[in-house]
Amino acid sequence: MAVSIGNDTVKDISASKADWSREAPSRWWDPSCRLLKCLRDYQALEGRPLSRTRRKLVALRHKFWSAVTGADLPLTTRIGGGLIMLHPNGVVVHPDAVIGPNCILFQQVTLGTNRGDKGAPQLGGHVDVGPGAKILGPVTIGDHAVIGANAVVLHDVPAGATAVGVPARILPGRAQG
Repeated sequence: MAVSIGNDTVKDISASKADWSREAPSRWWDPSCRLLKCLRDYQALEGRPLSRTRRKLVALRHKFWSAVTGADLPLTTRIGGGLIMLHPNGVVVHPDAVIGPNCILFQQVTLGTNRGDKGAPQLGGHVDVGPGAKILGPVTIGDHAVIGANAVVLHDVPAGATAVGVPARILPGRAQG
């Protein structure tokens, strides 16, 4: 999907193929990328023989980077590659939530359950979630969707749509190009 801004066109961002370069730390002190690396390392060691001690060390690193970032991102969360958390402070993700490839989560985002609901949110590929947004319950967010700042999403959002408000309402989809 190409997004035009003025006379410029932003690079096509895939909703299905992860762009792993988005998670690569750009410098030594890059807390959100270091937190994601802990998650990737922990999951890579799962099921390997003699990896119990290494997993404990990775879990310790994860606790450190969780404290530094102020984010609650469980080690078992299923996240597609290419996740960007520009300001991870206050990001809370339910352990059963699923995040597709190439998504962006801004600060104070919550992906969790709603009172009484069973199930957690599932984000498609290339979903942008604005600051302070809450996505609650067993909802599905389609590919290339945008969730506005401080929106409270309680229902499914179709692919390419924009959800804004409290509770969130769906605006028409963005132009595909």
